[in-house]
Amino acid sequence: MNKLKYLLLIVVMVGLACTPKVSETVVEAPPPPVVEKPKVNNPCLTLDELSPGANDEVSTAYVLYKDLVKAQKYDEAFPLWKKAYYGAPAANGSIKYQFEDGIKIYKFFYERSTVAAEKEAFLDTIMAIYDKRVECFGEPAYVAGRKAFDQYYYYYEHSDPDETYALFKEAVDGKGEKVDYFVINPFVKLLSDKIVAEDISLEEGRQYATALLSAINYGTASGKNKEAWDIINAYAPARLENLEGIEGLYDCRYYEDKYLTLMRANPTDCETINRTYSRLLWGGCDKASASVTEAAQAKQTNCYTPPPPDGPLKRAYNAYTEGRYKEAVQLFDEFIASTDDVAKKAKYALLNAKIYYGDIKNYPKSRQYARQAAQYDPNSGEPYLLIGKLYASSGPLCGPGTGWDSQVVTWPAIDKWIKAKKDPATAAEASKLINTYTQYMPKKEDIFQRSIKAGSSFKVGCWINETTTVRTAN
Repeated sequence: MNKLKYLLLIVVMVGLACTPKVSETVVEAPPPPVVEKPKVNNPCLTLDELSPGANDEVSTAYVLYKDLVKAQKYDEAFPLWKKAYYGAPAANGSIKYQFEDGIKIYKFFYERSTVAAEKEAFLDTIMAIYDKRVECFGEPAYVAGRKAFDQYYYYYEHSDPDETYALFKEAVDGKGEKVDYFVINPFVKLLSDKIVAEDISLEEGRQYATALLSAINYGTASGKNKEAWDIINAYAPARLENLEGIEGLYDCRYYEDKYLTLMRANPTDCETINRTYSRLLWGGCDKASASVTEAAQAKQTNCYTPPPPDGPLKRAYNAYTEGRYKEAVQLFDEFIASTDDVAKKAKYALLNAKIYYGDIKNYPKSRQYARQAAQYDPNSGEPYLLIGKLYASSGPLCGPGTGWDSQVVTWPAIDKWIKAKKDPATAAEASKLINTYTQYMPKKEDIFQRSIKAGSSFKVGCWINETTTVRTAN
């Protein structure tokens, strides 16, 4: 029996030895890698930095207040916005609408309030929200432009114009020709006023006028925001061009870029050639420079006229031709005072009016001389043609270039051209101008909104300051 057990044990051991071996080791799969959210590099507190409970609470406030702001329920939105904004001012580290929404809410409070101190406090908070945006997301030049824009259009009663001007400068300094389009028109207005009032130096005026012109060219050429740039081009270039009457503001390069281009496009037009020559000298270009030489040769080839005999008229014409406009006006005045020829008085008074219009860019003085010319020659339509052009060109001076304030100037302009039609010599041009500018008059709905009736009297302010007749374009 023992022998049998022994034999069975040997058989089992042999069988085990002949069986292929199978590994019993189980290799576990490695744990999935832990994917960490990239840390948002923002100096302001973000939602991810809050505790889970606080994160839920603040995130919910962000969602709830946003819907209320969209519905313009600002009073209801305000406490939720405060919880969101002060809980995590940088939100997820990329969105910025919390700043815009806070500004909307406080702007609503500002406009609703009737207490000066309260309005000023709301405005201070708005500016602080802008500052916080810069702290969290940078873009100081953009924000400076936004601040200035808001101060200029919405909060001017409680804003310092010099501070607004400085903010516009900061925006232009920071972004150059790529400055945001909404900066251009209001800054052009402030800059022009300061230049004319001599509140800033010619060097500063030239720096920013030139920078704004570059920005207009760049923005227009970009093809973006076309509607906005159309509005800008209806106002800013004309306003900046009016500053050409300030001697020394623009340099020779400015006049070369502008007037040589015009002359080359109209190589036989004497009015353009003569203006180019005188404007180059007015701008300080050297008589021996290539640009002045080119204009002088064009004058000699296409526009030669025998000089007047020696005397005050010759000196006046020489001064005008060489860009000494104010001296020319003074010399023409002396001639007007010295002659008894009424026709000549009218002629040179009108010439002075044209110098003030086209060269010195002083519209009130131009009108003064045109009225003087009309007194000397009551039957001439020329003075009324010019005064009408002065008024029609005043859209950018009396308004933003478009809209009501810029449109109503067409009414007194047409009044003058109607007078000019009485003179056969100017009737055709007057009719053409009337037909052209009728389309720019306000429309029926514009006067209806202001409770004004067509055919009624209306006083146009600005420098024009004349009573006219209400008309509509349709």
